Amino acid sequence: MVVALVGVVVSAHAVHARDYRVTVASADVDRAAQVIAFPLPADAPKSAVLRGPAGLVLPVQTGTGGEAMFVLPLQRAGETVTLTLGAARGAEAERGVDVRKEDGRLQVRVDGRMAFVFQMDRDATPRSGIKPEFKRAGYLHPVYSPSGKIVTDDYPSNHVHHHGIWTPWTKTKFQGRTPDFWNMGTKTGLEDFQTLDRTWDGPVHGGFEARLQMVDLSAPKPVTALHETWRVTSYRVAVTGGAAPVNVFDLEVTQTCATGDPLILPEYHYGGFGIRGADAWNGPGAAALFLTSEGVTDRVAGNNTRARWCFLGGRLDGAIAGTAVLGHPANFRAPQPLRLHPNMPYFSYVPQQLGEFAIEPGKPYVARFRFVAADGAPDRARLDAFWHGYARPASVTLAALP
Repeated sequence: MVVALVGVVVSAHAVHARDYRVTVASADVDRAAQVIAFPLPADAPKSAVLRGPAGLVLPVQTGTGGEAMFVLPLQRAGETVTLTLGAARGAEAERGVDVRKEDGRLQVRVDGRMAFVFQMDRDATPRSGIKPEFKRAGYLHPVYSPSGKIVTDDYPSNHVHHHGIWTPWTKTKFQGRTPDFWNMGTKTGLEDFQTLDRTWDGPVHGGFEARLQMVDLSAPKPVTALHETWRVTSYRVAVTGGAAPVNVFDLEVTQTCATGDPLILPEYHYGGFGIRGADAWNGPGAAALFLTSEGVTDRVAGNNTRARWCFLGGRLDGAIAGTAVLGHPANFRAPQPLRLHPNMPYFSYVPQQLGEFAIEPGKPYVARFRFVAADGAPDRARLDAFWHGYARPASVTLAALP
């Protein structure tokens, strides 16, 4: 992203606050939920908002380094957006993302409504009788649509090792052994939560950073193969022009070798990232709805195809809801292939479908995804706009106003 500063005061000694014009450059595609950052001028209001046409007010959040951030809900192809940066009035900058720890869970709310939960207590299972080897923490569930429908599942009876949104590898080679971190019932490997490093709240975004690990249980003594960090950021996306509300959040996963040995990932059909949909969509037939960025709705036809994004949803209490998962273009082998399960509501992004690769010492593996949880049937054009907003956010220009 390029930011041009025109007549901008950057001195730390500025006294009088002034307004600025913020211009968002146009593009040849629609872009939705653009997260845009720029250096906040020293003489800008400390508590600022952006105002636009038709009464649009967008909160601005400033980090410790002076970088300001806002979310532009929608920008049509060919449209240049002009906003005014000025002082917030009353409660204009108070609403936003709230992160709270409660009973081994991180609860993330946007404008007071639940968005998702990060599970940190491996003993907090939804029912009794779950075997110890299946217990785990360090995943997202439940994920909510804006109307409050739960669009993920946890410990499903037919695949107890599935957990909302989670990121273990399946077929691997490590130090001459073959641990499986996905299928925990094999007792050869596990991915689990270690510690919560930090959380933050704000009018524009909030989230957390946590550490996980993948442990090889097939060795004479357990050996940690990968250290893993999660950075999860939830955004407040304003509702404009009659558009349906959405819950938008990002997941950035960074995996590094915990020893001097690589983790080898042979060619395989699933593993590395998974999302499990609601139990109501489980079973053969049309219980679950899939849609890929390539327009594929048949899960059998879409299996093993590559896609920039994929939607998983279905009917809950008589109405459709679901989640689209957008893959970042910087991801390894993007657009990554998909594993669309033929009768269960789950899919996986699988770069190893294209052949073996390895996570090597000193070379972190990074994967980035954006999630758009929504009510209503998936709209391909709208989801394309969300992907373009994620993959190619706009450049902006700042100019001081007289």
